[in-house]
Amino acid sequence: MAQMNTQTLSPVRDSVSAPLPNREKALKILSKSIYKDLRQNGYEPRQIVALASEIISLVTSDIKDDVQLD
Repeated sequence: MAQMNTQTLSPVRDSVSAPLPNREKALKILSKSIYKDLRQNGYEPRQIVALASEIISLVTSDIKDDVQLD
């Protein structure tokens, strides 16, 4: 996978304690940056969709684990 610039991640890291609207804005900025970086490094849209699907799968699994603990 493409090497990500750590500066790209700073909006999210800096907004961990920030109000929700700032976090949402940071996530939009981060997603655009990740997409741009992946495309510039030769990833095709189908590969990016596969990555997004894998991330969704991981989050779904994490949520499922949290629900089972309750």
